[in-house]
Amino acid sequence: MFLKNYKLILHLFILAFASYIIHKGVFLIFKINDQNFYYSLEILYLIFLFFSTLLLVLTVRFKKDKFDSIGMFFMLGTFIQMFVYYFVLRPILSDKIHNIRVEKFSFFITFILFLLFQTLLTVRLLNEKR
Repeated sequence: MFLKNYKLILHLFILAFASYIIHKGVFLIFKINDQNFYYSLEILYLIFLFFSTLLLVLTVRFKKDKFDSIGMFFMLGTFIQMFVYYFVLRPILSDKIHNIRVEKFSFFITFILFLLFQTLLTVRLLNEKR
């Protein structure tokens, strides 16, 4: 029963790991040095994975009590996440010393990927029968 309820979390971890491997591979192929980045790729993925996992766990728990309000709860959680991610992104935006265009692009690609993963997994949760 526990595994059935939290299967979405396992799918999130698999998607995150696969996208990390692809992302790291692109960095290696194009010889992008991420040593001067404010956040390493690993830290960035861990931050996004932590908050995405937290939102999905809370959504799965919320599903048991108020199934009809899952969509609104997900939107509220995503809205709160955007504020948190802004504070994570703020040092990257204010850095004028380094050429950080690649780091900004990497951050936004990671943000969009995790937003897509969360949305697809929440849609899958909504499509389940009670």
